[in-house]
Amino acid sequence: MFLGHFGVALAAKRVAPRTSLGTLVMAAQFVDLLWPLFLLLGVERVMVAPGTTAVTPLDFLSYPLSHSLLADLGWACLFAGIYQVARRDARGAVCLWFVLISHWFLDALSHAPDLPLYPGSSLHVGLGLWNSPAWTLLVEVTIFAFGARLYAKGTRPRDRMGSFAFRSFVALLLLIYLINFFGPPPPSEKAVAWAAFGLWLFVVWAYWLDRHRLVGRPPAPPHAPLITLGPLSEQTPTDAAEGPDSGLSY
Repeated sequence: MFLGHFGVALAAKRVAPRTSLGTLVMAAQFVDLLWPLFLLLGVERVMVAPGTTAVTPLDFLSYPLSHSLLADLGWACLFAGIYQVARRDARGAVCLWFVLISHWFLDALSHAPDLPLYPGSSLHVGLGLWNSPAWTLLVEVTIFAFGARLYAKGTRPRDRMGSFAFRSFVALLLLIYLINFFGPPPPSEKAVAWAAFGLWLFVVWAYWLDRHRLVGRPPAPPHAPLITLGPLSEQTPTDAAEGPDSGLSY
């Protein structure tokens, strides 16, 4: 899954408004940010094998340190703990923990059975959403659109750059997703690893765009004082004789 992880990060801003969108995106994609490093170090393995699933040509042979459930629980505790120590924001720390661990469960929904429960586990999990391109598109785009909508409703631009940065962030993610979805397979495993480092661009971008947006909607304009006309039927001749404003109340 790709867009779905970003959708979770965008939606989480409503739960943890003090936490930067950049930190939320880093949490949502944290294990995928580690994964290319482990690939290049030879600790984890992937193979380009078109036909593995209908959506992705990648066969994830081994990734126990970045994508096992136990490892991700540990990464989530470490990430949330560091954030709590640095920012003293318990709400944000708890939200980041859930955002990070959500990565494993969303991957379990989309992957073939290749996600280990712990390093060395013989049991692997995956519901295989990637076997259906139509359902994959529907689920991923729905999660992403929901998250983007929540973020847009919960924040407002601080300046003109705030609108541009958010819209271009969403548009580029959609473009990259569709290119990967309909495009040719990558040329090699090393190309996969180096391309995956590009996720850091969206972490930096998210920090930048969040600095140009404010939490909450703009305050409502003050109401003008109401002027009401009194019932004409209750006017007496004396009232009418007092002048045209005799029936006004403020």
